[in-house]
Amino acid sequence: MQLDDDDFTLFGLARRFGLDRTALDARWRALQAEVHPDRFASQGAAAQRIAMQWSVRVNAAYQRLKEPLQRGAYLCALAGVAIEAETNTAMPVAFLMQQMAWREALDDAQDGAAVAQLDAQVAEHERAMLARLADALDQCHDARAAAQEVRALMFVARFRHDTRRRLEALDA
Repeated sequence: MQLDDDDFTLFGLARRFGLDRTALDARWRALQAEVHPDRFASQGAAAQRIAMQWSVRVNAAYQRLKEPLQRGAYLCALAGVAIEAETNTAMPVAFLMQQMAWREALDDAQDGAAVAQLDAQVAEHERAMLARLADALDQCHDARAAAQEVRALMFVARFRHDTRRRLEALDA
């Protein structure tokens, strides 16, 4: 293992969007046990600093790989296609209209049940988008289409965050 290995290499996984979460979790625990700074306590400060670097690297890779949106963006970057979320906000008109409809529905929702129902609809849409992302990356090997899907999923993730905040406000 080397600090500059990509996350998949570090974890001994194939570069795929679809991954076995149980295997990822088990590999993370094994790597953390291997590089934890406490294992190097008797070897001095330099060894502990290196172990700390490894521990941070392993944790960062794990966080990136366990979250589908981050994993998709990372795979796009590995394929040489930047997400460019800050500069490339162009979306299909149908997607933008759907976003507007969801926003209006959230604004109009009077109670937690209505917000929860809307969130369930959006979650279903999100699952379909994640399936398209998996297909673009693992079957079609189309990082450009995957990057577009990642950008759209970022909008959906923000909206779902807003629905959770709205539910919390209604529960308070």
